[in-house]
Amino acid sequence: MRYLNFIFLFMLTVFVQSCTASSKSAEDINLRINQVGYIPGKIKFGMVFAKREIDSKRYKIIDSKTKKEVFEGEVTDNLGAWGKFDYHYRIDFTSFDQPGHYFIEMGGKHSYTFRISKDVYASVADSLIEFLQVQRCGATNPRLHKICHIYDSPIVAGDSTVQGVDVTGGWHDAGDYLKFLNTSCYTTYMLLLSYELNTAKANFDDNKNGEPDMLEEARVGLDWLLRCNYANTSLINQVQDMRDHEFGWRLPENDTLKYDRPAYKGMGKNLIGMYSATLALASRIWRVRFHDDAFANKLLAEALKFYAIRNSVPDLDQTNSGMYMDRTYYSKLALGAIELYNATGNNGYINEARGLMDRAGSDYWWSWGDINALAHFRLAQYYPEYGNYILNNLNSFNNNKNSNLYNQGTAFTWGTTHTLLGVVFQAMLWSQLNNSHQFDSLIVTQLDYIFGKNPWGLSFVYQFGTNYTKHFHSQVAYFNKGYLPGAIAAGPAPKSILDNYKINREEKRLSEFNSDDVLYFDDRMDYITNEPTIVTNATALFVFTNKFILGE
Repeated sequence: MRYLNFIFLFMLTVFVQSCTASSKSAEDINLRINQVGYIPGKIKFGMVFAKREIDSKRYKIIDSKTKKEVFEGEVTDNLGAWGKFDYHYRIDFTSFDQPGHYFIEMGGKHSYTFRISKDVYASVADSLIEFLQVQRCGATNPRLHKICHIYDSPIVAGDSTVQGVDVTGGWHDAGDYLKFLNTSCYTTYMLLLSYELNTAKANFDDNKNGEPDMLEEARVGLDWLLRCNYANTSLINQVQDMRDHEFGWRLPENDTLKYDRPAYKGMGKNLIGMYSATLALASRIWRVRFHDDAFANKLLAEALKFYAIRNSVPDLDQTNSGMYMDRTYYSKLALGAIELYNATGNNGYINEARGLMDRAGSDYWWSWGDINALAHFRLAQYYPEYGNYILNNLNSFNNNKNSNLYNQGTAFTWGTTHTLLGVVFQAMLWSQLNNSHQFDSLIVTQLDYIFGKNPWGLSFVYQFGTNYTKHFHSQVAYFNKGYLPGAIAAGPAPKSILDNYKINREEKRLSEFNSDDVLYFDDRMDYITNEPTIVTNATALFVFTNKFILGE
């Protein structure tokens, strides 16, 4: 009897230890995928990581509806460490193309559900445009808040010759209520470019008013840009100052400073370039799409007037806040020249643009202020050799992609998601110039990162994926219970940047996945990693109306 009791206790101990080990193994494993999904015929990667070596390298793909196994495979060898996790293994199921809804099962863990389909990104653009509607200022039919800031602006700081100017309208730049000419030009231009180059998808009209939503939103920008020309050839480059950040969280219609929002003048070759480019491109679209010659002529006249004074202004403008300060003017001035050539056929403009962009070269980057690739693309439509500058960028991004665990194409920065979208944007421009799929894997891996195949397992786009950013640094979102359609978080940033700012965070649930050097916080107080911006959405709108996204 004692012998039987011993056997029973021994077997019970083995069973408990086995269950504990199995449970511990499952707890240790973390699965990361693109939560929105994958396009048939393109690469399909996931990631599994743990603090200790994983015993079984086998994984299964399970149909989420039938719960049947449809594919199995084995992960790679250990690829290295990130933060506290020393073991990372890639899941490669590129060969599995069957459309459907699935999850990955490995080591007792399930991934989030994902789709395989040509249309996994089909609804993204519609949502992205809604964010810009939220950002609208003034009597522009804003979303999620009331008409606001209808007294912009009582004074033009530094210009005693005027009592006040009408710079109502436009968009709030980010989670605060400042407005900037530089980023508004960029945003408007990208909306127009998306419509011009991606018309098949960018022609959507969700509100059924007969005007493409992309152009309807661009008109919000154009009307404000025209108002910023307040005195013949003088421009407003900023509305409101940094006091905006000192009065607590409030909806824009309840802004304590609504009667005290000064405008600031500014001028530089950089601003003239982007301003002229945007108005000139818009003039062509309004003439062809709406047959509105009066508005088209007005836009072109403004573009020509400002470009004509380019040699009599400083190289770069200065903003009161110190925000959105360009480092060079070459690409923006060149873009203005190219768009004026497109609108007028005057060869002097494109010759000037060539000289500027030969000097600019490749910039190996993307941001609202680093747009060399865009100007090179416009030139390459006439002179193919300028595509080589874009190719330099893409080869660099590709090398970066192949040298790190999560395949991001650039270094982390303040606004990482925007830069990654810029990598995708440049790859799409290259594809358009050359009808090439050379950088398809670069496009896919950047989108994978943005939609959840990252250390935090988070989609940085609101309501896309199962686990997405929920606590944006946005006052409008805060007063709408976190709801912020189409918002894109700025994403992970280097600790070296974050250490320069004191942020009192409330939410640290993802801290376990931070590394010593790169951190992300889904926290409404974090304006570095979690603030959405109009420029990010503008770049994203081009990406998610491109033919690649349609599975072509």
